Amino acid sequence: QVQLVESGGGLVQAGGSLRLSCAASGTTFSINLMGWYRQAPGKQRELVATISSGGSTNYVDSVKGRFTISRDNAKNTMYLQMNSLKPEDAAVYYCNAKRYLYSISRMVDYWGQGTQVTVSS
Repeated sequence: QVQLVESGGGLVQAGGSLRLSCAASGTTFSINLMGWYRQAPGKQRELVATISSGGSTNYVDSVKGRFTISRDNAKNTMYLQMNSLKPEDAAVYYCNAKRYLYSISRMVDYWGQGTQVTVSS
């Protein structure tokens, strides 16, 4: 059981920056992968960035060089530093955690409530 709470969203002008935080609680030691998704109105939820338990990171091409995903294991918190924001980055950003459950032989997803990021031109 994992609980996730996002924070840090807001309104910024294009070119500005925001840092999102995701605080994890519960069975955090069992998390294999964490990441950030985003979903704009009327659009499919999109994977933005991931960070593994070993610290490996991946990014969707559209945010490479602008966003940085990181984690603080001592605080059980994951971050997404977003720089050079563009209007197309506007979305609700969701924290995601995945852990493998041997009992069902698959990864299980946990989601935060989402935090709104608005980017004005």
